[in-house]
Amino acid sequence: MNVLYTAEATVTGQGRSGHIRSSDGTLDTGLSMPRELGGAGGAGTNPEQLFAAGYASCFHSALHLVAGRAKVSSEGSSVTAHVSIGKDREGFGLAAELVVDLPGVERERAEELVAQAHEVCPYSRATRDNIEVRVKVA
Repeated sequence: MNVLYTAEATVTGQGRSGHIRSSDGTLDTGLSMPRELGGAGGAGTNPEQLFAAGYASCFHSALHLVAGRAKVSSEGSSVTAHVSIGKDREGFGLAAELVVDLPGVERERAEELVAQAHEVCPYSRATRDNIEVRVKVA
């Protein structure tokens, strides 16, 4: 791979209940373990929220790319990522669902574009055959 960019973030403290800071300081926030996972909850974010944000934004960029190539407007579109954590046979695992809203585009065409974006998106490629990922048009 010809690396174009590398993100760097450091977590200190107690992992899921610690603090995260990116090397450039843009991301600098507390982490809170969700109550559903036995934590105290709180105002901090968590790895699943961060992964959901990254996946949704990357997929949205891929959607704009494939829509542009197809000469289809992606104006007003959105991608919502749901990232779940739960127990599986080996311990804990992740699952993701992406819900894509592509207003003004016929459903069949939107589904085609979403499928193409799923092939192009680096997050989709990285998770393929690793975790369950469902992609659907709203």
